Amino acid sequence: MSLLLRTTVRRPLLSRAMSGHAAHNPYLKDFKYKDTVSVLDNTLALSTSEHTMIDRFVRVNQAGETAAVTIYKGQLAVLGRDPELRDLLMHMRDQEVEHLRIMDGLVVDYKVRPTLLLPVAAVGGYLLGMTSAMLGVKSAMTCTEAVETRIGAHYNDQLRELHALKYEPLDALKRVIAKCRDEELEHLDTAVDHGARRAPLYKLQFEAIKAGCSVAIWLCDRI
Repeated sequence: MSLLLRTTVRRPLLSRAMSGHAAHNPYLKDFKYKDTVSVLDNTLALSTSEHTMIDRFVRVNQAGETAAVTIYKGQLAVLGRDPELRDLLMHMRDQEVEHLRIMDGLVVDYKVRPTLLLPVAAVGGYLLGMTSAMLGVKSAMTCTEAVETRIGAHYNDQLRELHALKYEPLDALKRVIAKCRDEELEHLDTAVDHGARRAPLYKLQFEAIKAGCSVAIWLCDRI
């Protein structure tokens, strides 16, 4: 299976949303976080620009996963009284917590300088999640769809660049990013299944949030 492509499959049931696309991806078979630890010792053949590229990837990904965790925390603060909805949001939040744990580890492994905007990502994510939830369940799902659409494309861009290097010691890093990408796109499917595209002013909300994500990625890449 290519790392760069993923066929979108709609998942109307929570149980299917929780099944995990990664389990069906042979590239992620037997994935363990410890696989990434040995990567540092095997990147000496990379050029300065290639090291800089990986530094940028990890820095932005850590900020993105920080925001993702707090988006779901903000939504749970408003919508958490509904048991079924709470379980769904907690499931997606818990996956984002795991993504963040992985990215925090990569920051240490690759000696990456975190973005100075990390606190802004955390607060901004919470406010976005809470505000979208206050507009209703469908708007909260629109928020998730927009964020995951942009983040899924962002991870795919990273995988293309890493794949172009054709450097085997980076395969572990590719597995990490592929795992996160697949689960983000599962969240997108789940949001659509739960009414994201039936929200009031759907197109306006979707495009505004997606554009905001693009700006955040650009800023965290550089600051």
